[in-house]
Amino acid sequence: MKTYLLPAAVALATIAGAATASADDKTVGVSWSNFQEERWKTDEAAIKKALDAAGAKYISADAQSSAAKQLTDIESLIAQGADALIILAQDSDAIGPAVQQATDEGIPVVGYDRLIENPDVFYITFDNKEVGRMQARAVQEAMPEGNYAFIKGSAADPNADFLFSGQMEVLTEAMDAGKIKNVGEAYTDGWLPANAQKNMEQILTANDNKVDAVVASNDGTAGGVVAALASQGLDGSVPVSGQDGDHAALNRVALGTQTVSVWKDARDLGKNAAEIAVQLADGKAMDEVDGAVKFSGGPKGVEMTSIFLKPVPVTRDNLNVVVDAGWVPLEVVCQGVEKGALALCD
Repeated sequence: MKTYLLPAAVALATIAGAATASADDKTVGVSWSNFQEERWKTDEAAIKKALDAAGAKYISADAQSSAAKQLTDIESLIAQGADALIILAQDSDAIGPAVQQATDEGIPVVGYDRLIENPDVFYITFDNKEVGRMQARAVQEAMPEGNYAFIKGSAADPNADFLFSGQMEVLTEAMDAGKIKNVGEAYTDGWLPANAQKNMEQILTANDNKVDAVVASNDGTAGGVVAALASQGLDGSVPVSGQDGDHAALNRVALGTQTVSVWKDARDLGKNAAEIAVQLADGKAMDEVDGAVKFSGGPKGVEMTSIFLKPVPVTRDNLNVVVDAGWVPLEVVCQGVEKGALALCD
């Protein structure tokens, strides 16, 4: 993995100067890879709110986890008159021709949360290597030694490897010392929980259920992992990581079946992405966007103009953070938690 520059922390405040009068009548098209995942509805609401504030119109398409459909979705959004695009890529290489069509036609593209390695695309995400580090640190603190399984994201998504790279930065020393053993790892096709569950079931079978910890790369895959563990009576005794702050995952954290969910406040990501899309549609150059940095850490080493937001690991010790921020209602977090098991829920 190539080295790249990240700011120590990028403020989660609104990108300055985003909403201008010239944004009126602009149309921003959003291409979702798989809108079925819980978190994208939160992102969408934030995007819509920011576009409304800027006087811009929102149009969208859901690729339903199909790269082929996403390619035609992007072409359709262009045909509908999108002045800028926000793309959550299913497979960044597969949709490359449609992305290139947009940039060739002077339509700005914002790569949303997942890397689209094209120098003409603005990339906004959270620091995913740091997310991976946070996941590994939390699991290692809960289980310093033993057999570890790694349920990674989609092989078609560069984020999966960014996360795994961060996880390995934390765990390699203990692995080299023989304290931690990697007893199985698998990519999760489409990030789908059902596929994660199958992967975990296969790893459990191969190891006679002797798995002490699982580093899962997001809350969807963590849900699949916990289901597989539950079928063997292991849920709650095996630390499991995740990310995104999905409501179901935060409830699992409260229940003790998931150790950590690294919270990436999608409201900030969506808001900033929408405001950046409007700025670019108004003619602002990518490197003129406040807070933008250069990034060349993708598989191809392409230099990108990017913004990285700061994630927050959420465990049982600080679940109040997401409740206090209005991210999730207390009753959702505490559903099924026995009285006296967690102070927050009493």
